[in-house]
Amino acid sequence: MTWLQGENGLRFDNAGTILSDGELGLGVPSDSGCSIEVWVQPALRWVRRSTLLAFYMARTGGGFQLRQSLLGLTLQRENEATLSIDNVFRAMPPKPVFITVSSGANDTAVYLDGVLARSSPQFRITALDCTGQLVFGTTPLNSNNWTGVLRGLAIYHSGLTPRQVARHYETWTRVGLPELDGEERAVAVYGFEEHGGNRIQNRIASGVDLVIPERYMIQDQAFLMPFWEEFKTFGWSWNSILINIAGLVPLGFLFYAWFRRKTTPQRAAWATTILGTTVSLTIEVLQADLPTRYSGTTDIFTNALGTWLGVVLYRYVNRYLAEAVNVLEVRRLTTYFHRKDP
Repeated sequence: MTWLQGENGLRFDNAGTILSDGELGLGVPSDSGCSIEVWVQPALRWVRRSTLLAFYMARTGGGFQLRQSLLGLTLQRENEATLSIDNVFRAMPPKPVFITVSSGANDTAVYLDGVLARSSPQFRITALDCTGQLVFGTTPLNSNNWTGVLRGLAIYHSGLTPRQVARHYETWTRVGLPELDGEERAVAVYGFEEHGGNRIQNRIASGVDLVIPERYMIQDQAFLMPFWEEFKTFGWSWNSILINIAGLVPLGFLFYAWFRRKTTPQRAAWATTILGTTVSLTIEVLQADLPTRYSGTTDIFTNALGTWLGVVLYRYVNRYLAEAVNVLEVRRLTTYFHRKDP
């Protein structure tokens, strides 16, 4: 985490995050709307999936999330409902984008640089979705890092009108803070004007500030996350799956060869597969204490499969070698007797 020189903003490199030092918006009516303004410049225009911001309640877990997905933007509620906007970060090289998410009584509208990009009457976020501890740069449950520059951030517990959206965009980009008319029900406004230190002041009186932790941390790091939750959070990476399978093939091959010398083939296969699964489980348990890693069950299944494939490979190679040795032996004996035959 580094402050920009000569301008407002924070740069997120690799593993970086900022957290609110309290919970935002407690006690708001459940039917209130929610609006978010975030002024960002991604370091990469093409990322598989990374989390810009998320809300977290210690009692109920994760809430609303805003993510960069490939060139687009994804809004996700806790109930798994999503809304996606394509080509938000299509500029090359990446340029600053002012994103406004406004959800009121009738729909949710997403604006880019003050211009409506998409609206949906089926997808709606409420003030409850925007309540809790604010986490920017990753998720509260696992490391899903976003890299780039954050120039401004604001949370409102109401929907914004198109007129308010346009005025806020103009004043944010001109003076670094929005011009409020008192009707937005602002909860938090962060202009990142400090240019140093580890605290970002909330411009709303008696509001909750943001802090930069001394060390990168995950608020409630997941332990052995179920594979369906991993898919929802990270999606499938065939490259990662194939690497995890291939990585345990040598272990399966070598330990099956060792166990096979001491017991039956069936017992050796079971012992080797259990050993590979245990090794993978141990790694995932230990990773639960590393904030830049995450503990999940997908790797356990793929590593177990890799171990079993190592067993299969040994059986195939052993059978092939045995057949090759038998063929060579037959040829040698045939040649020998031909020479002895007068």
